[in-house]
Amino acid sequence: MSDTAESEAPSDDLAVAPPAVEPVAKPSAVSRAADLISRRRETTITFVTVALFCYFWVANDAFVTTNNLRVITQFATPVAFLAIAQVMNLVGGEIDLSLGNIYAFAPFVMVSAQDWGLPLPVALVFAVFVASLVGLANGTITILTGVPSFITTMGMLFFLNGVTLTISDAFPKTPARGGFAEWIGGADYSGFWWVLGLTLILHVLLTKTRWGVYTIATGGNPIGASEAGIQIKRIKVGNFMLAAAVAGFAGISEGIRVHTFLPLAGGPDLMFLGVAAAVIGGTALFGGSGTIIGAFLGAIFLSVLRDGLTIEGISANTYNIILGAAIIASMVLNAAANRLRLRLRTT
Repeated sequence: MSDTAESEAPSDDLAVAPPAVEPVAKPSAVSRAADLISRRRETTITFVTVALFCYFWVANDAFVTTNNLRVITQFATPVAFLAIAQVMNLVGGEIDLSLGNIYAFAPFVMVSAQDWGLPLPVALVFAVFVASLVGLANGTITILTGVPSFITTMGMLFFLNGVTLTISDAFPKTPARGGFAEWIGGADYSGFWWVLGLTLILHVLLTKTRWGVYTIATGGNPIGASEAGIQIKRIKVGNFMLAAAVAGFAGISEGIRVHTFLPLAGGPDLMFLGVAAAVIGGTALFGGSGTIIGAFLGAIFLSVLRDGLTIEGISANTYNIILGAAIIASMVLNAAANRLRLRLRTT
């Protein structure tokens, strides 16, 4: 037995050596940075915004003061509201040019509701609901007729401007103060906290829920999304309604803060700043990709840039030059990031 066991045991000469393990090369700093940028769209705008903030901080002691920080947040807040609202449409392959006019229209709906005897909280909810109905009209017309949303919402822009001037008699209104109104927009930073909260909510909606996945699929590959059973029409109309509701609430909150509802508040200027913030923050205009947090940071970037140039005594014309260059550069970087992302997925 012992002889047999010894004969069956493998000899040292026949023992199989373990395979050699080749050391894995660590990725370079450049490749790690490229991977981070391709996976996290907010990385670039975060870095640029922090760098710009530090530059103006060092350049002028008046930049980082309590009053000036208040100015920065007050300019950024309405832009951020419209930017995060617009992202939902842009990711789904649409755009809403009427958001700035919904921003001006909703406060006067609330005032009219209060004149009918509704208490402020109920009047606010009613006004936001009416704003969402405007989004419903935009989405329904776009989907059922096949007219591009650019054209549909441009028509709504002028229509709402006329309605707002009519119901307001082209005069500003004074909102109520105190109590519930202070909570909505009366305090200096209340609007900023509202938009920050909505940013987090919409970020979760876009990145962690089925609605967000369907929105991305709708904008990125509508044919494939339709074949997969996604109800594209419902997704697009729902995002039009959501964006309009956010814009309506933003107009009410900001009007309460400045203690005046202006019939010409917001408008195309604010709407295009919202689009610019969304694009600079990493959202593609052609649909299928975008970031809510990036849009919020894009609004902060625009506010820091505008305020810093003002403190430095630089002409407002320079701000527009830099803004235009930033939008073009953002689109180029977005296209490059998309190509990099596809290359990383195929390797």
